[in-house]
Amino acid sequence: MVKRIFWLGLGLAAGAIVVHQVARRARKLTPGGIADTARKSAVGAADGARSFMAEVFDTMHEREAEIYQAMADGQLIPSDDDEDDFDTREGGTRR
Repeated sequence: MVKRIFWLGLGLAAGAIVVHQVARRARKLTPGGIADTARKSAVGAADGARSFMAEVFDTMHEREAEIYQAMADGQLIPSDDDEDDFDTREGGTRR
């Protein structure tokens, strides 16, 4: 008798979990669920783009400050791509 009650309880729990999962997925397929998913995706993409642009501007301002300081000190300013093309031992002349 206890064995049957155990299996009945286990079956009811499994059935409840399945029904809950199916209902949740069905809600995602309704027009409101699709709109909510699209909104969340758009907000996530906008946040990512905003974060990226903030990082780009911060880096740009740091580089500008470095360039202005180098110009004030009278130094040659290699670009990030050409750093290996300069010989810093002889005042920044090209090799």
